[in-house]
Amino acid sequence: MQKKRVLLFADWFDPAFKAGGPIRSCVNFVLSMQDVLDIYVYTSDRDLGETLTLPGIETGKWLKYASSAHVFYAAPADLSWKNILTVAQDIRPDYIYCNSLFSKYFTIYPLLYKRLNKINGAVVLSPRGMLKPSALMFKSKKKNVFLSLLKGMQIPKRVIFHATDKVELECVQEQFGSDTNVIEVGNFPEFVHDDDVVLHKESGKLKMLFVGRLHKIKNLLLLLKALEQVEGQVSLDIVGVKEDEAYWQECNDVIKKLPPSISVNYLGERPHNEVHKIIKQSHVFCLPTQGENFGHAIFEALAEGKPVIISDQTPWRELKASKSGMDLPIEQSAFVQAIETAVKWNDEEYRLWSRGARNTAKKYITNSNLKEKYLALFS
Repeated sequence: MQKKRVLLFADWFDPAFKAGGPIRSCVNFVLSMQDVLDIYVYTSDRDLGETLTLPGIETGKWLKYASSAHVFYAAPADLSWKNILTVAQDIRPDYIYCNSLFSKYFTIYPLLYKRLNKINGAVVLSPRGMLKPSALMFKSKKKNVFLSLLKGMQIPKRVIFHATDKVELECVQEQFGSDTNVIEVGNFPEFVHDDDVVLHKESGKLKMLFVGRLHKIKNLLLLLKALEQVEGQVSLDIVGVKEDEAYWQECNDVIKKLPPSISVNYLGERPHNEVHKIIKQSHVFCLPTQGENFGHAIFEALAEGKPVIISDQTPWRELKASKSGMDLPIEQSAFVQAIETAVKWNDEEYRLWSRGARNTAKKYITNSNLKEKYLALFS
C-alpha cells in the first residue's frame, strides 16, 4: 500500500536542540514513522535564538534524513509567503503537520493557505502545550489576539488537532469548542536502553539534575529556594538555555546564598547526545515545571533509571506508587520534603527506586501502541 505523504512544519529540527522538547517530539516522530509514512520536514536552518546556520548542514535543498525521510533547512530568505506555498504545492502532501501554534512561518502561513484553498491535504495541528494556561500567561495579549483571529476565520473547524494528553485535549476543546476535531495521541519517547548500571548512592548525599530552559515556566528558582532549606550534602547540575537573562540572575542570587553543603553547577547549553551522558551521572532528576505536555527530559531520566522529583503539572503522575519518583504540588515545602527523602536513601533503597523509574519508562512504551495511533491520525 502506498505511504501517505506528510509535510511536517517545525521551527527547529535536529541537530538543533535549544528549544528542547518540541524538537525531540518531531525527531522521534520521524524516526518512528518513516517506514510507514513518506515524511518531509521543512524547518529553519538555525537553532533557537541563533543567527548562524546550524553546523554541518546544507541549506536550501531537500536532504535525506535517517533511512527514508527528507529535511529542508530554510535560510531566512527561504521563509517567505511565496516559498512556503511553493513547497506545499510541490510536495503535494496528503497531510500537513504543523508543530506549533504561534509560529509565523511554520503554522500561520500554512493555516492561511489552507483557509484560502491554496493547498490540498488535511492539516494536523499540534499545539505542543501552547494552549495550557501556564503557557498562555506569557505574552498573553498577543496570543489572545491570534486565537481570536483563528476563531473568526473558522480555521479550527478546518483542521485536525493533535493533543498529546488528556489535559491538552481539554485545553483545545475549551478554546475552540467541544465539537472541535481533536485526537489524543502521546509523544514518541526515546528508546529505552537495557543498560541497568545504577550509580552508587550513600545516605546523606545526593546528586541532582535539572534540564530545561532557564525560564519562569520551568521553575528553577523554586528548586533553588527549596535547596536553601535542605539538610544533607547535595549537588545540583543545571543544563539549559539562558532564555530569560533576568530570571537567570534571580536564580544566581539565590545560588550565591546557598549553604556550603549545597553546590550548584551550571553546565550550559548541551546537545541532546551529551545530555544522556550527564543524566547517567545523577541520582535524581528534578523539574518543578509549571506545565509540560509530555516532558521528554523526564522520560529520558526515567529510562536511565533516575527517579524524578517533578511538579504535578505533567502527564507523569502517581509516580510514588511505582517507586519511580514523586509528582508534587508547586510548593517549596513539598520539594524540600521530597529532596530530603531522596537524600536519606541508602544504596539498597536507591536501587529499588531506580528500578521503578526504568520500569515506568518501559511500561509507557509497552502500553502506548503509538505507531498504530499515529497511523490512524494520518489516515
